[in-house]
Amino acid sequence: MRQGRRYGLSAEQKADIWQRWKAGESLHEIGRAFGKDHGSIQFLLAQHGGIAPAVRRRSQRTLTLAEREEISRGIASGSSIREIAGGLGRAASTVSREVARHGGRPVYRASEADQLAWKLALRPKACQLARHRKLRVIVASKLIQNWSPQQISGWLKRRYPSNESMRVSHETLYRSLFIQARGVLKKELIQHLRSKRFIRRSVHARAGGKFHGQIVDAISIRERPAEIEDRAIPGHW
Repeated sequence: MRQGRRYGLSAEQKADIWQRWKAGESLHEIGRAFGKDHGSIQFLLAQHGGIAPAVRRRSQRTLTLAEREEISRGIASGSSIREIAGGLGRAASTVSREVARHGGRPVYRASEADQLAWKLALRPKACQLARHRKLRVIVASKLIQNWSPQQISGWLKRRYPSNESMRVSHETLYRSLFIQARGVLKKELIQHLRSKRFIRRSVHARAGGKFHGQIVDAISIRERPAEIEDRAIPGHW
């Protein structure tokens, strides 16, 4: 049995893998590029349902590490909360909550407070389907009828033109089906998808002439001869 390389993947390598997957490369192609077995690549992708995780970014409204260091220095110098907040251009209540949240003036440390805030930001947010039972029931019923996520999204826009709470994009539906962390829809519904896959595949996967399951040199039905409409010959039926 061929032994794979015993090393983990860096954040840059994982990002590259997602780019390759999105571009349509196969598991075997990606595995060869990184000296990994294709099963290892599949395991990584399957953890996120084949959908690249969003890049984490700090909100502009949250305190930065530099601001927290200023708070820490202000506390060490004996400045009041209002004085510290004034120097930062922040509300006194914002600084007060920040200090209280991380142990108060005696134990406040900028780096520890910043790391904890970044960690707490990972808490999952409930998606629209999780918050809206009626929408979730409708989506599930359409999936059972073998409707595609694109068809469901389009139907909801036409059925509820003035109610945005009853709309959901097809990408959100795929995420709810494929990503375990946000799986508000039952996994059994995946079998009703036309692709029958358990991870999302890129729309570019057929690039380069790899049209699996399609007829080579197929002629469009729109180009059929006019006499076909008469159905005079059994084969025309």
